[in-house]
Amino acid sequence: MEKEPITKDASKESVIDDLDEILGFIKGNEMTDDQKDKMTKDTLNYFDNYVSPGWLKYRKSVSTDAAVLEWTDQDAVIHGLKGEEFIDCLGGFGIYTSGHRNKYILDAVKAQLEHQALHSQELLDPLRGYLAKTVADITPGDLEKCFFTNGGAEAVEMALKLARIATGGRWYISTIGAFHGKSMGAISMGGKGTYRKPYIPMVQQVEHVEYGNAEDMRKAIRNLVAVGETVAAVIIEPVQGEAGIIVPPKGYLKEVREICDEYDVALIFDEIQCGMGRTGSMWRCEAEDVVPDILTYGKAFGGGIMPITGLICRPKMWVQQLIDNPWLLGSPTFGGNPVCCAAAIATISYMLKADIPGQARAKGNYLIPKLQALADEFPEVIQEVRGIGLMIGVEFHSDEIGYNVAKGLFDRGVLTAGTLVNSKTIRFEPPAIIEYDQLDQVIERMHGALEDTKEKFGL
Repeated sequence: MEKEPITKDASKESVIDDLDEILGFIKGNEMTDDQKDKMTKDTLNYFDNYVSPGWLKYRKSVSTDAAVLEWTDQDAVIHGLKGEEFIDCLGGFGIYTSGHRNKYILDAVKAQLEHQALHSQELLDPLRGYLAKTVADITPGDLEKCFFTNGGAEAVEMALKLARIATGGRWYISTIGAFHGKSMGAISMGGKGTYRKPYIPMVQQVEHVEYGNAEDMRKAIRNLVAVGETVAAVIIEPVQGEAGIIVPPKGYLKEVREICDEYDVALIFDEIQCGMGRTGSMWRCEAEDVVPDILTYGKAFGGGIMPITGLICRPKMWVQQLIDNPWLLGSPTFGGNPVCCAAAIATISYMLKADIPGQARAKGNYLIPKLQALADEFPEVIQEVRGIGLMIGVEFHSDEIGYNVAKGLFDRGVLTAGTLVNSKTIRFEPPAIIEYDQLDQVIERMHGALEDTKEKFGL
């Protein structure tokens, strides 16, 4: 029996009228207070009904009650639709290392848009070549061959596929607490049951070992080899992000490199969050004097302006199969497009000229002791402060305590990551261009949030 077609209330004319109004706002038309109120109401409604019914409920965002809509941003500050102002200590989990709407990067993107945005898919796009050469120039060792993608999980997927093609191995070794994205291959490497359980069975032949424990890694590979299995790759974050900013013991990365060399296993470093200057060096593995076989990058790579990620590998990884068929690894339609490449080229240029890694290192050395001083003053609230550069985690004694501190910071105009579901550790990842007086304001406002939390919980 033929089903009746689904009908909707909106007419073509009403949709056009709505879109004209929205485009007017995008293009800078002044909004009345009534229009701002309507946009706020519409946003909450549309997120619930057209994005995901659980989005607002799950996030339990500290911003939900106040319904703040982000609308403009610059440098280290985000402004809400109704004029609210926040010092950004979340940094998009590492996106805004060069700041919000960095003019140097934005100008390059605007200029590129004036003559071309996307590529034909057939002719040669020069910016992809220039960017690949630049990435090879700024990465350690003999890393050389580049492949550009759109999101972090996609870059990880390509790295996993590349490792299998290059080594002929089948197993992967990942770590407990790891986060590498949420696509099927990437989440198979993930080290949190919450994200994995709904999709089991997923990519098979993955073993997870304790992070920071090189002997655990060695034993896992040795045992697999002993029973006739083959290992394609080890994948690790040089600093774990989603796990709560876990910095491994010094020498761990180097020992893992030696283990991989011993068993002829590819080593993948996922520097999507910790790379591009965030931890005080352009790449975290650089600081440990270790060169992986494959390095993934992203988040800050597009300068906080455009989404672009990718991988770079050693020449030996780009085997004949990939030379014979360059599309075998993958062929993302928008990967390495001209406007995103322009953003990445400008980002690298800006980072080198402004010494973004040095700024992250210096400001981390300024901020971490001040956070530690707060931990010393409020030991009943804060359990631990840890991190490196401007990749910092503050761990509280419970999710509820962490959420309350995050809400207190939000109420005082500081944006951090904190939800009622998972806020035991709050990440501080501000832009590297943040001013020192802004960091002082963050500490002062956090002091107030900690005092309120201590009183509320009777600590």
